[in-house]
Amino acid sequence: MRTNIVLDDRLVEEAFKYAKEIHTKRELIETALKEFVKNRKMKNISELKGKILFADNYNHKKLRASK
Repeated sequence: MRTNIVLDDRLVEEAFKYAKEIHTKRELIETALKEFVKNRKMKNISELKGKILFADNYNHKKLRASK
């Protein structure tokens, strides 16, 4: 989709500082959109409270220690 938009120059420059592998505004915007969509798709961890059932013998501390 082709479109023209006005971007905040300071924000664009700041974004380029965090994205060393990105060299064009188009790449920057596409990356930002992908990350935005990915973040919005993630469930808020607080929404999962009480919805996950663990096995009675599940021991997260033991699993962490074995790595």
